[in-house]
Amino acid sequence: MASQSGQTLQMSLDVTLKQYEKAHPKSKSAHQKAIAHLPGGNTRTVIHASPFPLTFVEAQGAGLRTADGHTYIDFLSEYTAALLGHRNARVIKAIQDALSHGYNFGGPNPYERELASLVCQRFGPVMELVRFTNSGTEANMLAVAAAKASTGRKQGKVLVFGSGYHGSTIGFRNGNAEDPMLLPHQWLVAPYNDIQGTRAVLNSISKDQLAAILVEPMQGSGGAIPASGDFLKFLRSEATARGAILICDEVMTSRLAYSGLSQHLGVRADLITLGKWIGGGMTFGAFGGRRELMELFDPDRNDGKGLTHAGTFNNNVVTMAAGCEALKVYGRPTMERVNSLGERLKEGVNEALSQANLTGQGNTKCYMSGRGSLLAMHFDGENSDTRKALFWHHMLTRGIYLAPRGFVSLNIDHDQGHVDRFVSAVSEFAVMMAGSGNGVKARL
Repeated sequence: MASQSGQTLQMSLDVTLKQYEKAHPKSKSAHQKAIAHLPGGNTRTVIHASPFPLTFVEAQGAGLRTADGHTYIDFLSEYTAALLGHRNARVIKAIQDALSHGYNFGGPNPYERELASLVCQRFGPVMELVRFTNSGTEANMLAVAAAKASTGRKQGKVLVFGSGYHGSTIGFRNGNAEDPMLLPHQWLVAPYNDIQGTRAVLNSISKDQLAAILVEPMQGSGGAIPASGDFLKFLRSEATARGAILICDEVMTSRLAYSGLSQHLGVRADLITLGKWIGGGMTFGAFGGRRELMELFDPDRNDGKGLTHAGTFNNNVVTMAAGCEALKVYGRPTMERVNSLGERLKEGVNEALSQANLTGQGNTKCYMSGRGSLLAMHFDGENSDTRKALFWHHMLTRGIYLAPRGFVSLNIDHDQGHVDRFVSAVSEFAVMMAGSGNGVKARL
């Protein structure tokens, strides 16, 4: 039987969902029409929301506008890809200039060479050579394949971590390596940021059974959980000792330090993967690293060990031009400002939750984790899913958009006023939660 607080929460959520439907009739209609041709009205699982997602029709800077005319401060920023905000003038001009000469030539173009140079400069010394893909998923798929080929351990195991996410075909929610969507590698799942637990997993196999280690310096989709420098250095040491390849997935975390978070923490990976913001908001992915590994992809190689990597849109003019400008826009001063703003947001949120006595142990514990401009809200204990849903809908009523799961990504168009508004909304929610003993007194 549900607890009294659980029943109160569910009643509050039921009322909130009815209010949501009433407030967003055009989004509801758009969703119902989409169901006719898309399973669940959706072609991207993560953007679904209950009872239906909002349909957006315009974006500018840090703002979004829906089909129903509601406006929001965008604290999701296209799941980190819109780091430069919406409709960045410099990126738009770069794209327009490139398109004025045509697009997708079926051969090399000047923009890919420039972008490759900029990426290698930015993420050196690890990134000695780079190749482009269309997504972070592709980048990680190819990095793992290259690692296995370079070690000669084609049947070797790949060490990954519980709650890790490296794309739609490489995800380990709840430590599960049996998802039917997973690529058919031999995955070895260890506890994240746990040296002793990971050592125990590694000691269960012989040294020559390990082909690669794939790790996020901070788990993004897993809840913005940072790894310690000691943990990453331990992985570096184990990969070296076992003759395996260390791959750092910096698809999200590359924004947190000028040359990526792993290098900032003193770890030199063999390969790193990139994506999201570096394409300037366009479809983008990349992988690169040590020269001897990346030279396996040299098409002039004739020793029988070469690897092929095709892709119609790998060097598409739009992404290449946008990426060149994105790396110039997001320089050190801009990076430091947005990451500092994110730290202030996290501190403000956790202070508001602490004042409401919601950050301690117990059935209503909630807190914000993360680093810099990548953050996540957590709701632990009983009725956590209901409280998370109530939180998301509450933030919408205050004009703030974030991921339903609580993920937050700042962009360069955010300012202190936006942060203050976010913290104020969280403070209101915390007071309501604390004042009702797990339930919600006020109508959200």
